Amino acid sequence: MNMIFKIAKTELQTLFYSPVAWLILIVFTFQASILFTGTFGMSVRSQALEYEVGNLTLFTFGGDYGLFTHIQQYLYLYIPLLTMGLMSRELSSGSIKLLYSSPVTNKEIVLGKYFAMLVYGLVLIGILAIYVLYSACTIKAFDFTVVLSGLLGLYLLICAYASIGLFMSSLTSYQVVSAMGTLAILAALSLVRGMWQDIEFVREITYWLSINGRVDEFVNGLICSEDILYFLIVITLFLTLTILRLQVIRQKTSWTIAWGRYIGVFLIAIVLGYFSSRPKLMSFYDATRTKQRTLTMNSQDIIKKMEGGLTITTYVNILDGFMYYGLPSSVKSDMNRFKMYRRFKPEIDMKYVYYYDTVTSRSLSLRYPGMTMREQMKKIAKTIDMDTNKIKTPEEIRATIDLSSENNRFVRLLERENGEKTFLRVYDDFMNPFPKESEISAAFKRLVMELPIVGFVKGHGERNCTREGDRDYKHFSQDKPFRYALINQGFDIAEVDLQHEIPSNITILLIADVRSPFTPEEMNTLNTYIAKGGNLIIAGEPKRQALMNPLTEQLGIQFMPGCLVKPSENFSPDLIVSFVTKEAGELSYLLEDMRKHDYSFTTPGCTGLNYTTDKGFEVIPLFKTDTVGCWNEIETTNFIDDTVRMNPAKGETEEIFTTALALRRDINNKEQRIIIIGDADCLSNSEVEMRRKGIRAANYSFILGTFFWLSNEEVPIDIRRPTPPDNKVYVGESGMKVTKFGLIGGLSMILVFFAIFIWIRRRGR
Repeated sequence: MNMIFKIAKTELQTLFYSPVAWLILIVFTFQASILFTGTFGMSVRSQALEYEVGNLTLFTFGGDYGLFTHIQQYLYLYIPLLTMGLMSRELSSGSIKLLYSSPVTNKEIVLGKYFAMLVYGLVLIGILAIYVLYSACTIKAFDFTVVLSGLLGLYLLICAYASIGLFMSSLTSYQVVSAMGTLAILAALSLVRGMWQDIEFVREITYWLSINGRVDEFVNGLICSEDILYFLIVITLFLTLTILRLQVIRQKTSWTIAWGRYIGVFLIAIVLGYFSSRPKLMSFYDATRTKQRTLTMNSQDIIKKMEGGLTITTYVNILDGFMYYGLPSSVKSDMNRFKMYRRFKPEIDMKYVYYYDTVTSRSLSLRYPGMTMREQMKKIAKTIDMDTNKIKTPEEIRATIDLSSENNRFVRLLERENGEKTFLRVYDDFMNPFPKESEISAAFKRLVMELPIVGFVKGHGERNCTREGDRDYKHFSQDKPFRYALINQGFDIAEVDLQHEIPSNITILLIADVRSPFTPEEMNTLNTYIAKGGNLIIAGEPKRQALMNPLTEQLGIQFMPGCLVKPSENFSPDLIVSFVTKEAGELSYLLEDMRKHDYSFTTPGCTGLNYTTDKGFEVIPLFKTDTVGCWNEIETTNFIDDTVRMNPAKGETEEIFTTALALRRDINNKEQRIIIIGDADCLSNSEVEMRRKGIRAANYSFILGTFFWLSNEEVPIDIRRPTPPDNKVYVGESGMKVTKFGLIGGLSMILVFFAIFIWIRRRGR
């Protein structure tokens, strides 16, 4: 061990007496300072402009813009310059013979030189630590564990690069060749991830071999055993190869024996790497203060209830526009979308089935006019270089599973050992079509417990939950490609006929825009449901007061006469924009988010709501109109051709109107919850995602927020995490200028001074 330290000391002296080591330090510091001040300055400017800032530690060092994220992308440029002369210099000068003639082993030579690189790596980490200490002093509630995780990842990356560079240096006496060879190896390790992905076992090996992105998890606060073991195995592999290389030179071993040893060591590393990446053998540590890289407790509780195995089969239609996400080349990336779940349930088995079948895609027929479905499949398969024998025909896939209900789109089938099944879909979201934790956990929950059922009353012209018309309710209730549809958020949907007793499993009953009166028998059925404490949502409409008021008067609610109007330059006067009340925010965090971000609720054609509190219910206004310019219009009914004018003589009054409210009471040992809305169009297919210039509406948030409350906070799955407390920087614009000068200029000049000082001292000797 003493000999290793002596060699390391000598190597460090040689290193720091050379201009290369100091030049790398200076350039590294200069670059890091620019990157750090750029990101930190963004936070300072945002705060100065009074934008909301948060999670500043991760933003400064991780994420998409952080210092560590950028630094890891440039390290490969520095390390080869450091390692290129480690062994090449000995080989070219002939000093290697002196080492061989001395009582020093190959292992001691290699480890000594490598230990010197470890020390130099610590110097680089020390420079990064300067930015960490500065941030710790200037960021409120700085999260040290996240940053330490990132520093660990970067140091392991430096160590891996150094081991590769040391090995390449042992292969040649030319330093430039050594540096270029190191870059070549690093490039190969970055690109190998995309090779031979259509062969399952080989795919696992090549994906594991890739060094690209290995530090991402560390930088963002997640320490994974797979990544740590990867670096340890790679470091050990290349150090062992270096020792074997010196042994070959020293003992003049034949090339067959030498290559046999090289291949043997490499295969051992591959085997170790393969087993280290098995989900059952992996462990994790979430270094973030608020556990952002871990499933929420609600999701973890669902996983705990799922006993036995779980198979996720992804059906990829080659003719579907989403097929690229499930191709063999993308399988490993796709599997990573469930990585957080496999931590808690490693026995999840993921399979991929490829087929072709009918899709509703006009672009497909335009791209391949006149071609049959099979011809289209062959054309696409040839383009993506996929074997058509691996693609099932429509007849073959239909014999296995019926995917017509999913329109033969990219879809996953979740199946437990006990036979419970459900689908997990992709969505028509432009930026990210894949399900997030809320949707995945909702699907898992569907497998382990009964979900709330929303019953849509039919029979009297009510809004229909199965049709796609503008006024109907399919979009928010069961439109499968819509992320926020109730069926994708953990609800089941059913239609209810009041001519029969309401099923006991109905959790929430919805009545919207009744167009003909209920019979006495139907009213009795409804009253029985209410008397038992059933949860309910009622949506009225102008001109329907006479039909709707008999339903709500027993609850102390009355739909006001007329239609609310607020004339505007750009929109119809009966378009009413309402805003979330403080009380609504206390009922549901989703409604509170609407209030916090100043989102509104649009109701095209709405009645005001009057209420009393003498029916045993607590009444909670949810949404109210503006204070000025809104009244209940009674005279005018044609809002296109006629001009609306307030006429107090007709009972029209300008005031703040309640457009949606909540009722609750304790009955039959539970809390009954009811929502009343003065408009039924606000939930319609056309309105849920309507965009109007100047109006920040979020009707889908209203839907999710109210149904979350009505389901007793069961679904949608609450995936909130604590708000990170590092939400303030103690540096202003002037302080940022000083910071830039000190870090970019001052820090680099200090290193230049030390470099010159040591050079002069060396010259003096």
